[in-house]
Amino acid sequence: MSLYDDLEAILLDADAIQAEVRRLGERISKDFADRHPHLIGVLKGSSVFLSDLIRTLTVPVTVDYIWISPYETPTPSGVVRIRKDLDDPIEGRDVIVVEGIIDTGLTLSYLLRNFRTRNPASLKVCAFVNKRAQRIIDLSVDYVGREIPDKFVVGYGLDYRQRYRNLPVLGVLKPSALD
Repeated sequence: MSLYDDLEAILLDADAIQAEVRRLGERISKDFADRHPHLIGVLKGSSVFLSDLIRTLTVPVTVDYIWISPYETPTPSGVVRIRKDLDDPIEGRDVIVVEGIIDTGLTLSYLLRNFRTRNPASLKVCAFVNKRAQRIIDLSVDYVGREIPDKFVVGYGLDYRQRYRNLPVLGVLKPSALD
């Protein structure tokens, strides 16, 4: 059985994904031409995207990761449990938070509030996909690869129950695969 068997449709193939990543890399490189951004990947969904993104950047960057998970019962404030915090301070740094997908906005909103208390020089958000249909908290996303419909997507680092991250495409999961 192939992982592709569980897909209803492919939203972005591997070539389209890489074109979007290059486009984002060019924009970020232009915007940060005279600065050295510090990219923070939100694990685990951003791992593939961040790896590809940093190879397209033409400015010096540093990278760190944060691993967060929601509590069993989601809270309206989006409070999460930090499973792995940043390794280095972000005070005075130009920070770009890198997400694989932004859905409700609750988790990212919490994360941005948390990071602002750490006094970065600037704080931007880059997401490979943005799903506005599920948005609960209105967020400003500075760099977006693609806006997507209200479908459950997997691949290119995004998962369902830790599966499908390794697909080189962004696909819509069949309802029958959501058990």
